[in-house]
Amino acid sequence: MQYFVNVILPIALEKLFTYALTEAEALFLKPGMRVAVPFGKSKIYTGLVHEVHQTPPTVYEAKEIHQILDEKPLVNEIQLKHWQWIADYYMCTIGEVFRSALPSAFLLESETLILKNKNATVDEGDLKDDEFLVYEALLHQSVLKVHEVSAIVDRKNVLPILNRLLDKGIIHLKEEIYEQYKPKLVRYVQLGAAYREEAQLEELLNSLTRAPKQSQVVLSLFQLQATTKKQIKVADLEEASGGSKAVIKSLIEKGILEEYHIQTDRVNYDGSDDESVFKNLNEHQQAALKDIVQNFDNKKVTLLHGVTSSGKTEVYVQLIDECLRSGKQALYLLPEIALTTQLISRLQEYFGEKISVYHSKYTVQERVEVWNNIVAKKHKAQLVIGARSSLFLPFSELGFIIVDEEHEGSFKQFDPAPRYHARDAAIVLGNLHGANIVLGSATPSVETYKNAQLGKYGYANITRRFGDVLMPEIELVDIKEEARKRRMKGHFSERLLEEITAALDLGEQIILFQNRRGYAPILECTTCGHSPQCPNCDVSLTYHQYKKQLRCHYCSHHMALPESCQVCGSPTLDTKGFGTEQVEKEIEALFPAAKVWRMDLDTTRGKHGYEKIITAFEQQEMDILVGTQMLTKGLDFRNVGLVGIMNADSLLNFPDYRAHERCFQLLTQVSGRAGRTKKRGKVIVQTYNPYHQILKQVSTNDYKGMFKEQLYEREQYKYPPANKIIKITFKHKEYNRLNEASEWFAQALRNALGGNVLGPEYPPVARIRNQYLKHVIVKIDHGTSLHRIKFGIRRIEKSFNAVALYRSVRVIYNVDHI
Repeated sequence: MQYFVNVILPIALEKLFTYALTEAEALFLKPGMRVAVPFGKSKIYTGLVHEVHQTPPTVYEAKEIHQILDEKPLVNEIQLKHWQWIADYYMCTIGEVFRSALPSAFLLESETLILKNKNATVDEGDLKDDEFLVYEALLHQSVLKVHEVSAIVDRKNVLPILNRLLDKGIIHLKEEIYEQYKPKLVRYVQLGAAYREEAQLEELLNSLTRAPKQSQVVLSLFQLQATTKKQIKVADLEEASGGSKAVIKSLIEKGILEEYHIQTDRVNYDGSDDESVFKNLNEHQQAALKDIVQNFDNKKVTLLHGVTSSGKTEVYVQLIDECLRSGKQALYLLPEIALTTQLISRLQEYFGEKISVYHSKYTVQERVEVWNNIVAKKHKAQLVIGARSSLFLPFSELGFIIVDEEHEGSFKQFDPAPRYHARDAAIVLGNLHGANIVLGSATPSVETYKNAQLGKYGYANITRRFGDVLMPEIELVDIKEEARKRRMKGHFSERLLEEITAALDLGEQIILFQNRRGYAPILECTTCGHSPQCPNCDVSLTYHQYKKQLRCHYCSHHMALPESCQVCGSPTLDTKGFGTEQVEKEIEALFPAAKVWRMDLDTTRGKHGYEKIITAFEQQEMDILVGTQMLTKGLDFRNVGLVGIMNADSLLNFPDYRAHERCFQLLTQVSGRAGRTKKRGKVIVQTYNPYHQILKQVSTNDYKGMFKEQLYEREQYKYPPANKIIKITFKHKEYNRLNEASEWFAQALRNALGGNVLGPEYPPVARIRNQYLKHVIVKIDHGTSLHRIKFGIRRIEKSFNAVALYRSVRVIYNVDHI
């Protein structure tokens, strides 16, 4: 009887692949285990078992699997169902979801090794030049890898050469699979078995009188054992005794000390497990908590709409505690890594070592450890805090999900596939587990608020800030008028400078917000008007002063700052616009005594980049923090008296149907960083258009007014939440071919779906990394079946790929594009 296994491969293939099994393998394998399988001529991939069956494939001969990699399933059934939903809904393949979901260390990669055949007799005269180069290299080196052969013969495709050498019997090929994860082993020491009796110990100490350093190490070991009652790390013994590594090594070699290793996790959070640390909720928080619990009883996803600094986190803490007490796991999703750093220290006070953290700034090894801890249902993996990727972790008993700052655009993945929205995917995951779900925000997205109004979601709100602190006072400053009267100092209005001076005099901290990094977005020659452009993208290079270079923010191309104009040779170069770097330089010049720091993508590159800046600001080591939208998301700074928004118009004037909603959310969120303890905070918004409706709504904190206007506009123009949207992007390096292909596809869509197809249209940046882009937007009415529309689009794509000329054009789907 023959057995087969369907395997998910981590590549963009529509179908699963089938491999042959022995009976013993078939009985051992379960869905969710990893197997190494051959694919193509010389590749080995890590596949995931989907199902074991007895139906042979019809189109091809099933190869045998290479090896089984797991003893227990690494991925559970609920995860596989969730992945399938993501693949179907977001129009990608389950292989792409698999690749995105697992830490890369679990996806073993194969390397083809080239070895010399020792038994072969070689006539060097028969070899071609390139073959001889490879043969000669193998005389000096026992093993070569494919990329090394490629470098030796200076060609990308080396398969023909290797095939010729194989035919002549000169080389062997061998597949080597690399396990990328290595557990962390910590060295510990204890006294050797021969010296544990008192008499032998006394004799030992007497014999060491001539070796004072060794004697000191042994005595320090006793002291540490007496004080800590724990196992002793080699590093701790080194520190306590002042002895060098060599001294400890010689004691181990003599058998006086014994060395042993214990596997430990790379990241550990410890804290209090003391029940008494929970803060008492005020009446508004208690009312919200009661509403949430009632909605949970009705099995509803619940929106917690609480103004900034209303104490939403304390409500979450009570709900998490309830979930953990019932023996279930909890997931706390955040949009920004910067937020996790501050939140961990707050939650540690409550939940101590039950916390695990999972996001992209952690190393692959650390992420593997979190994954393994969740599979093993360990104590330290009961509450997981993470960015959107933590949705994919192998929860088996998930009881509660929080999506904090649910309105944030960073919950949507843009590249690569799956282009999923973490909030929506979390709701589906919660339903699969039967878990309770809370969406929290001070400025909910229009879709979520509409669902709450329709009764599809439950609703709870907190309208007062914690401690009854007043909402910040927001003042709009007309910089067009100030510039006309010549009252601006650089990019600062007189009013903003007055308030900064007053806040510094009171010892308060200040946040300045400018949503553009770098020094200036454009460097321009004032003689001929030329501005340096990126050679790979249709965008001007941004000037970064601290590195004296021009950078492209799309492909990272950079060049040194030119001394003179590259076109006319004139030295008259000037900057247009301004970014965080320029604001930082100006404020340093205006207030030389103040300590100024900057927080943007350039200053937070390292693993602990966020942590250092946030901690320094919390501990009041700096007076003024200049930053981009990283600053806006739920951070809690106690001493901020003033928030300055340098230019609100750059947020409003954006070619996007969400621009006004986003501007309202961003300005409200950044304003919410001011005055979070006792005194009312102040916000100064600089703008050329102080009479703009959105800015007035921000200054009066009128969320409902903004929601009604936006909803009306979107219903008029058929945008979400009134309609669903699928954005189809076409990519190709040839301009004309892209135009033809996208026109063909759009016309086919119009024929099949009717009028709600916009485009093809070039985006504002129409070329990125030498690839031209064109977008088509499909609007789908709520009454129409989304599944039927997707099926229709897929059929058109099949016909499109059948046209030889268009086959090389990449088609990318973005469902629920935001």
